[in-house]
Amino acid sequence: MKEIAFEDFYQLCQNGCSTIIDVREEVEFKQVHIESAQNLPLSSLADTYEVLDKNQTYYVICKSGIRSAHACQFLAEKGYDVVNVPGGMDAFE
Repeated sequence: MKEIAFEDFYQLCQNGCSTIIDVREEVEFKQVHIESAQNLPLSSLADTYEVLDKNQTYYVICKSGIRSAHACQFLAEKGYDVVNVPGGMDAFE
């Protein structure tokens, strides 16, 4: 599974990266999130992933990196180019 160091991911965010998927639940997402992130909760990802473009690279984030790792595995199996963000939103705070 591809991963990105948090410092490198943070730089991408500063430059306006628009391909961030936040797989936390909607309640968590509403509390705090990266402005350009798209919320696709892991619990419903199997029903919503097809809105994604297979020609894009997506950076997948959650609270700590566990759910995003599961989401990356699922999406990679479906043919998407995904990169896990270890540390997740905990690293932002």
